[in-house]
Amino acid sequence: MYTADPSRYEAMPYRRTGRSGLQLPALSLGLWHNFGPDRPVETQRQILRRAFDLGITHFDLANNYGPPPGAAESALGDALRADFGPYRDELVVSTKAGYLMWPGPYGEWGSRKYLLSSLDQSLKRMGLDHVDIFYSHRFDPETPLEETMGALHSAVRQGKALYVGVSNYSPEQTREAARILRELGTPLLIHQPRYSMLDRRPEDGLLDTLDELQVGSIAYSPLEQGLLTARYLDGIPEGSRAASDSPFLQADEVTEDLVRRLRALDDIARSRGQSLAQMALAWVLRGGRVTSALVGASSPRQLEDSVAAIRALDFDAEELARIDTVIKR
Repeated sequence: MYTADPSRYEAMPYRRTGRSGLQLPALSLGLWHNFGPDRPVETQRQILRRAFDLGITHFDLANNYGPPPGAAESALGDALRADFGPYRDELVVSTKAGYLMWPGPYGEWGSRKYLLSSLDQSLKRMGLDHVDIFYSHRFDPETPLEETMGALHSAVRQGKALYVGVSNYSPEQTREAARILRELGTPLLIHQPRYSMLDRRPEDGLLDTLDELQVGSIAYSPLEQGLLTARYLDGIPEGSRAASDSPFLQADEVTEDLVRRLRALDDIARSRGQSLAQMALAWVLRGGRVTSALVGASSPRQLEDSVAAIRALDFDAEELARIDTVIKR
């Protein structure tokens, strides 16, 4: 029987999510690609237990996480029943709907029918009566935003979600979504954008918009599909995502110029006493504008290495300038 570490809240910093009362850990665990039937069940449970012992109280999912789609939610459901029953009120569980989940015209995007049906399926897979955060995973250009946000509002009114969020929305779409939700009486809690040292698009208006709206943010892919780790410092290693047929990182993206820049960033990280991955996580969290950063893990040890980033979250002006110089070459 799992018993949580009594010191689990002593090291992890927690940050308030926008103007809400909800605090999230600086690092949250994403169950995107390591929680399917191709991974040992015991390893999955070890990762979840270790995360909680390290103060990671937020487990982030989507309906299509696995593989196959739905597998991550089922895996978390098994772990919740086996290990986390006594700790449910200490956990923040989030899920999303927006990408293709089942065939036909009602299996993706942002209609009321799809979003609420998907949430019901997610709750069943996880064995929960509600999630803490329910997201619209992507903006639907063919569905009125009033319908999409109305479905999120209904999820809260029905007691199936405590808070709502959006992911992959532009600044303008986020502003309109927040307006609609505010008028309905369900505030927009959080936005989940892709953000890393190599992908700084949120700095082109989104972060300013979230600051103005007092909406939280949680960055996904802060390690840029593994590029911002030691794996690619000598090119493309065997068994890596870029060496596979993954649609998320292609071999031709790992250019000689990129490898040179990764090595330069690694030098800066070493001067800070961090690994490249730890510095990349700290950089996303710098200054407190981002509420939390999502990390994945294929083992407890990998997770521990990521969590060590919280020991040095501050940067001086010279370090930031050196990083910008490398990135903008």
